[in-house]
Amino acid sequence: MWLYLKSLKLISIPLLAFLTIHPLFAQTSIVIASTTSTEQSGLLEFLLPAFEKKTGIIAKAVAVGTGQALDMGRRGDADVVLVHDKQAEEKFLSQGFSRTRYNVMYNDFVLIGPKTDPANIAQSKDTQTVFTRIYNQGATFVSRGDKSGTHAAELRYWNMIAMSPSATKQAWYKETGSGMGPALNTASAMNAYILADRGTWISFKNRGDLKILFEGDSQLFNQYGVMLVNPDKNPQTKVKEGQMFIDWLISPEGQKIIASYKISGQQLFFPNASQ
Repeated sequence: MWLYLKSLKLISIPLLAFLTIHPLFAQTSIVIASTTSTEQSGLLEFLLPAFEKKTGIIAKAVAVGTGQALDMGRRGDADVVLVHDKQAEEKFLSQGFSRTRYNVMYNDFVLIGPKTDPANIAQSKDTQTVFTRIYNQGATFVSRGDKSGTHAAELRYWNMIAMSPSATKQAWYKETGSGMGPALNTASAMNAYILADRGTWISFKNRGDLKILFEGDSQLFNQYGVMLVNPDKNPQTKVKEGQMFIDWLISPEGQKIIASYKISGQQLFFPNASQ
């Protein structure tokens, strides 16, 4: 009996190794190209394990700016993109890199700055006034400068007042080329103004002398969308698994998990897949 068990053990170890590494038995995974705001706010770390537990599919997130995330989709380096620049997303669709875009959730952008508020933006009536005052004052402003959704929104606000501090190389305008967290660290070190998504700001610890100075304008609305990469463009796309993730994300279960993610009692993202 002992010899039988010993022989069985010797056989089972190689068999287990075979089952683990053989493609037919390997656990399925997908790559999700998403934004630094979903990662640095802690949402992805909170959300993805629930999907993996539900489906057995490993969701590997790559957090970059929205522009880079969409480029990953174009190259076929991701199966799903979860981003927040609707204009860029619609271009992605029109180019045929995805067939359908789904609303997922929203929050808003906020204007952060030093408590002393040298440009007096806290008294502004709208977003255009905020950016006009910063420009006229020449107050230090940190820009992500990384083609992210937040950077795209910032550029739209400068365009509203027909100004381009980057193109005119204003000395007070500092482009970091970094994600939201590192850009906030730079703003904290420089005691500068910065546009941030509310989710990352709530989770940000190194605030220094910074605070929210302007918020609540409808133009600061920040919508997130999700798309499956079109297999006609990139045949390697894991269509079934990627669509399973999207269907779960916009389902009542996924939406409830998004709504339940809070830091210090504050909700960071608001699900709106049904809208």
